[in-house]
Amino acid sequence: MSDLSKVPVTIVTGFLGAGKTTLISHLIRSAGGRRLAVVVNEFGTLGVDGDILKGCAIPDCPAENIVELANGCICCTVADDFIPTIETLLALDPRPDHILIETSGLALPKPLLKAFDWPAIRSRITVDGVITLADAEAVAAGRFAPDLDAIDAQRAADPSIDHETPLSEVFEDQLACADLVLLTKCDLAGVDAVVVARKLIAAEMRRTLPVIELVDGVIDPRIVLGLGAAAEDDIAARPSHHDGEDEHEHDDFDSIVVAWSEITEPAELASRIEALAAQGDVLRVKGYAAVAGKPMRLLVQAVGARVRTHYDRLWRSDEARTSQLVVIAERDRLDPVAIRAALIG
Repeated sequence: MSDLSKVPVTIVTGFLGAGKTTLISHLIRSAGGRRLAVVVNEFGTLGVDGDILKGCAIPDCPAENIVELANGCICCTVADDFIPTIETLLALDPRPDHILIETSGLALPKPLLKAFDWPAIRSRITVDGVITLADAEAVAAGRFAPDLDAIDAQRAADPSIDHETPLSEVFEDQLACADLVLLTKCDLAGVDAVVVARKLIAAEMRRTLPVIELVDGVIDPRIVLGLGAAAEDDIAARPSHHDGEDEHEHDDFDSIVVAWSEITEPAELASRIEALAAQGDVLRVKGYAAVAGKPMRLLVQAVGARVRTHYDRLWRSDEARTSQLVVIAERDRLDPVAIRAALIG
């Protein structure tokens, strides 16, 4: 007899660099016997997160269960990308016990949630929960959460001015769609900043939700998997800035890939990225660098001026030793010539 039960799906959303891939890597390693499958939606043509997750593959979540969709929002290309991907995963033998979807850092989760009503899949899967990750340090600094009192005061003084920013809208929509909020990188933020971040998040949330502090993505899978939210049936309770719009755009953001040969000093590359971020030109940098004399790839992950690097794996014999970084920025700040010059010189 065929299994008619719905496969639970967890949507993992959150701003750029909030730690989504780190969380999913931990869940893969701590699956506790669950057969997992993962869909990774990247922003930009250079896939990084999917490759990282495939490096974490285990028998209960083999590499073929990890699918990467690059350079496109899956909720904007439902028929072409999202539905066929889900159908492929559901056809696996054995069928996954749980599917994780990592959205891009710029994704609006509600349109994706609506895609679960698509006739081809709505009787076969259910949204177990929407997990929103928020970087405690960034939130506390006010980068992705507006000062509500200041905004209200400015609007009262001049109601003709819209003081919302694209970043704040993304942040607010991700919180409004959540069933659970994970406050990440609390060790980097410090106690005082975590308190501030919690207050800002509480002010933004339309519903009372648990907010759990997280370090290095480590959490008991039982906390995030098995929420049973059936979120696709609860869309009206998840307001969005884009409610009433037939389509949504990502024209506020753009990305480029900067490719060049080997580097000699990882510290110099990190300094260049930090300097670029200090100018306010980029939101996110991620990718790989080939370091002269080193047999392993250097993984590069940067959020603003915070840059992290480590060697992740050996270069394969069938791949070129080249450095490639995807740079994501607000469209009006994306200057490919200047960015390339800043990174390469």
